[in-house]
Amino acid sequence: MATDRIILGIDPGTVIMGYGLIHIKGLNPELISTGIIKLDKFEEHSDRLKKIFERTIAIIEEFKPDELAIEAPFFGKNVQSMLKLGRAQGVAIAAALSKNIPITEYSPKKIKMSITGNGNASKEQVAAMLQQLLKFKQTPSHLDATDALGAAMCHFFQNSNLKAAGKSYTGWKAFLVDNPKRKV
Repeated sequence: MATDRIILGIDPGTVIMGYGLIHIKGLNPELISTGIIKLDKFEEHSDRLKKIFERTIAIIEEFKPDELAIEAPFFGKNVQSMLKLGRAQGVAIAAALSKNIPITEYSPKKIKMSITGNGNASKEQVAAMLQQLLKFKQTPSHLDATDALGAAMCHFFQNSNLKAAGKSYTGWKAFLVDNPKRKV
């Protein structure tokens, strides 16, 4: 695994899609950018999917990520919503694949567990922990952006140089035991 790489995290959505990019330098993740893509102005679902594809390609071309970590759709009661969400995820994955970027999918529970040590953490708890981890001053107004950063950080924790360095961590709390200076 490369010691200097960029991970793009995506929280797929059909109304708001979040994205976040981190730069991994050795064992240190640094925030590059985070944001959202607002899709509510498009009435047709197909137009939203097209915009997701185009914006994902634009983000890839601007930041040149080495890997994509994407949140898997969660099982909800509304089958139509889940199908639309799955399509949005698929389009973002297709955009990354068209640029030969490897993709890893993580469940929302896995991401929350990796970031906070609690698979049932709230979006606000995830955002607060990411704010400490990545040292950004203000939490984005849309938690979709921090959810996307969470996917990227989860990927870092799961598949990073921590393993290459002979270390393996189950989450931030375990990482802090060996790295007490990382506390903020």
